Amino acid sequence: MNEKQTPYELLGSEPGVRKLVDLFYDYMDQLQEAQTIRALHAKSLKGSREKLFLFLSGWLGGPALYVQKYGHPRLRQRHLPFSIGIEERDQWMHCMRLALRDMGLDTKTRETLEAAFEATADHMRNRAEHESDQRLKLFPGPHPSSSGSDKS
Repeated sequence: MNEKQTPYELLGSEPGVRKLVDLFYDYMDQLQEAQTIRALHAKSLKGSREKLFLFLSGWLGGPALYVQKYGHPRLRQRHLPFSIGIEERDQWMHCMRLALRDMGLDTKTRETLEAAFEATADHMRNRAEHESDQRLKLFPGPHPSSSGSDKS
C-alpha cells in the first residue's frame, strides 16, 4: 500500500469506490450464503448502495460526502435497530472480501482494507451470543431472573 495515497485514491477515487460498493451489494443480493444479511436490507438496494458509497468516500480518505449530506454517521447507533451478531458480521465480511478481491488491489492494500472493514463490522455487533461476549452485556453478572438470585 502506497503510504502517500489514501485508500480512496488506491481504489480509484469515486469510480473505484462506486465499483466496490456495487460489487459488494451484487454479492449480497446473489449469494445464498449472504441471505441473512440481505434480509436486513430493503427490497431495493439502491438507497443502501448510495449511502455506503457516500460513507466509504470519507471513511477511505476521500471527500466526506456522507457527513455533508447527513451529518455525523453515528454508524453503530444507526445499526442498533437491526439484530447483528456473528453470522451477520461474517456474511457482510464475506461479501466485502469478494468485492475487494474483484477490485484487483495489491495484496497489502487488500489485506489492510479487509482488516479495517473487519474491525468496523465487528463493532456493529449488538447481539450477545456467548458468555465470552461480555462487551455486549448491559448487565454484568447473571440475568436477574435466573435461579439463585432470590433474596429472602
